[in-house]
Amino acid sequence: MKFKALTCAVILTLISSIASAQLVKKDATASRNYFDDNGTMRIAIAKQLQRPSSGGGKNAIDGPDVMANGGIQDLLRDMNAAVRVSNAELSEREKTEYGNWRKMGYANGRLADNIMQNEADGYFTVAFLASCPSSLGVLGGLQQSLTSTDTSAVSILWLDAHADYNTPETTRSGSMGGMPLAIANGLALHQVRRDSKLDPPLPATHIVTAGLRDVDPLEQHLLDVNRIENITVDDIRGLTQNVYDQMDALSAVSDKIYVHIDLDILDAKEVPFHNYPTENGPTSHELAAMFKEIFAKYPKAAAIGFASIPANDPGDITLKAVNRMVIGAVEGIKTRAGRM
Repeated sequence: MKFKALTCAVILTLISSIASAQLVKKDATASRNYFDDNGTMRIAIAKQLQRPSSGGGKNAIDGPDVMANGGIQDLLRDMNAAVRVSNAELSEREKTEYGNWRKMGYANGRLADNIMQNEADGYFTVAFLASCPSSLGVLGGLQQSLTSTDTSAVSILWLDAHADYNTPETTRSGSMGGMPLAIANGLALHQVRRDSKLDPPLPATHIVTAGLRDVDPLEQHLLDVNRIENITVDDIRGLTQNVYDQMDALSAVSDKIYVHIDLDILDAKEVPFHNYPTENGPTSHELAAMFKEIFAKYPKAAAIGFASIPANDPGDITLKAVNRMVIGAVEGIKTRAGRM
């Protein structure tokens, strides 16, 4: 009987410990300002070169390296920032895995580990990605950095001329590049999402799109059915109330917000050689102004990422646009920290 009593006491203690662990306070993103005691901002550039398929198209296979080494590090250091760089790479075993989609998930998991480390060390993440499916790894890293079992408390602002909200059942092209937002929402390819360390998926209320101009009919139906909110190009240009309303809504339901940019959000004049250039988009100047406002006003904005830079970039027009948008976000963070 004494043994049984002791066993019960041990079990109760373990249950109590587990319950306490589940009630650990979430990461206080709102109080983090990504600065050290000397006022130096900490910025981590996170690269991910993996693609879900071998087709290169018009976009640079080494796009993350191009963006990371295209002058942004010097610009950030000129703003009194300490910069470190990481690269998410597959292990030797993962390289032998069957299927490009499975490899994509594993590579995203590596990226998620880097993002988690950035958050733990108090570094603001600027992600340079070969393709939009890498966004799943950024979301996974932010989600897993939260010290709570309520790990769905991450949101995304998705800036793209295309919604990338297709599933294998709705896609016209069959490309995973048109699916990442639907995957993040839990509509398809669950193993890719879990390999990306995004689990559970994001609820629809944690997703806002921006700048959409080219959406497939079945894809639009999914957006409508799931009531995904959108910020229009005119909203971006005019910084209208809808921008603030949507950011308020994301802030209300989540602890960390990831701002993701597919570079075809830009007007075709700034990405003339992108795979999918689309007219009538915002300029990088307009987006930089919006990012400055968002990152200044919303402390839960915790990372920014860019995908798919064209391989042909005469005069570095697209690269300069990327740098301009990064600087806009960093200026916003410095403003909210009172460091300008």
